[in-house]
Amino acid sequence: MAPVCVRRFTGRCRKVPHDAPGGSVTTHTPPRFDPTRVPHLLGSFAPVTEEVDVAELEVTGEIPAALDGLYLRNGPNPRFTPIGSYMYPIDGDGMLHGVWLSEGRARYRNRFVRTPALEAEERAGRALWGGLESMIMPDAEQVGPALAGTFRDLPDINVVRHGGRMLALAESACPYRIGAGLETLGSEDFAGALPAGITAHPKIDPVTGEMVVFCYGLEPPYLTWSVIGRDGAVTRGPTTVEGVDEPMMIHDMALTGRYAVLVLAPAFFDLDAAMAGGSFLAWRPDRGTRVVLIPRDGGAPRWAADEAFWLWHTVNAHDDGPGADAPVVLDYVQWSRLTVGDAPGAAQDPVSGGLARARIDPAAGTMTRTLLDDARVEFPRIDDRLIGRRHRYTALATSTGRTDLLPGEYDAVRFHDARTGTARIWDAGDLSVGEPVFAPEPGTDSEERGYWLTFATDRTDGASWFLVVPAEDPASGPVARARIPVRVPLGLHGCWLPADGG
Repeated sequence: MAPVCVRRFTGRCRKVPHDAPGGSVTTHTPPRFDPTRVPHLLGSFAPVTEEVDVAELEVTGEIPAALDGLYLRNGPNPRFTPIGSYMYPIDGDGMLHGVWLSEGRARYRNRFVRTPALEAEERAGRALWGGLESMIMPDAEQVGPALAGTFRDLPDINVVRHGGRMLALAESACPYRIGAGLETLGSEDFAGALPAGITAHPKIDPVTGEMVVFCYGLEPPYLTWSVIGRDGAVTRGPTTVEGVDEPMMIHDMALTGRYAVLVLAPAFFDLDAAMAGGSFLAWRPDRGTRVVLIPRDGGAPRWAADEAFWLWHTVNAHDDGPGADAPVVLDYVQWSRLTVGDAPGAAQDPVSGGLARARIDPAAGTMTRTLLDDARVEFPRIDDRLIGRRHRYTALATSTGRTDLLPGEYDAVRFHDARTGTARIWDAGDLSVGEPVFAPEPGTDSEERGYWLTFATDRTDGASWFLVVPAEDPASGPVARARIPVRVPLGLHGCWLPADGG
């Protein structure tokens, strides 16, 4: 029996004894796995393995001259055919896709986020790690003692720029620092101040320049939060959130001027079940959903609770008045249950959801929820200059309902107006669209003066495009389409990085 260091979703090691049959470390006999039958490895999601550079993209329409910078998106993209299991969107190597814009012209580059595990698999010429649910890990003879018996790093979800660093972000681990040419510079622990890492959705306060982050783990402390200053230095190290006594999955957060806002839905990690061949993530709706408001000044957290619901992504939040007891308004995309993997209890009833709003009373410890829009939506984004303050417009990927689409696949963009409660829609037709990202027009502060950027892939022929949609009339569709001569798989999150560093 040999010990395994389980070092995923936590910066520490948990030793688990097991056998190592067939020269490969595994904690149980994995189920039969056929990657050719996994929908999220096919069609518009199918991974690409070639890293390419295209100096000049063919453009239909006209790219606004005001757009000068880099649109960058991350997403899961297995370098080799997966073994054991594959669970979208958690599994998969990170691949960055960038479109540089300047003077109405566009160029493209894609690069893998080069983790030690990816490089070890490249040396072997095949996958050595299984997906998270299969728990397959290579032994020391295959990858050396440092990587043996560990989960692989998966910085495949998001990408941000802050404090002079460009970071590819994982679900809950150290991010990877990325260079100006999308080259991987190495794992980033912020000079040792955040050894367990951060999650994939930190929030940057546009007023203070601080980046507020959180991290969850499989061992105590199960949830911490931290603050990274405008200059990239950690100003608050990992601070335990008291009241969390089990390992939970928490994908996103929100920020107000006063609070960091975290939604703790009843999605619990169960490592013992995973070691026995079951699911490592369990949906337990009887536990309900809690929201914690963490004062940014270091005060005691404030809690509220309600019936169970799940969220992948927040939209935004703000303090609804002065004073410590003022309510907090949180907009988010709500789901009736968790929909990932084989989480027990997560596949028993149809899933429903939409764009929702929670009003949280920190003094009473209560919240009320309202469904703002019942359309099937995800990947919500606002003008990031309004993070933590009132916003008007939210752009979301949505579906028309004309055709069957996979989870995570959308064929339209919905633009919700919080002031009027109405929505405008751009129907993308045969295109599957990704998350829309806002690029403001330089020198303006209006949410309607700028452009929504995204990648899209044609479901009929696999052709991929970079799209520029005007914020003042988004339902009119793109003013420019840049043809990407290689397919860009549907992915997750991205950002607009102006050339002036703003």
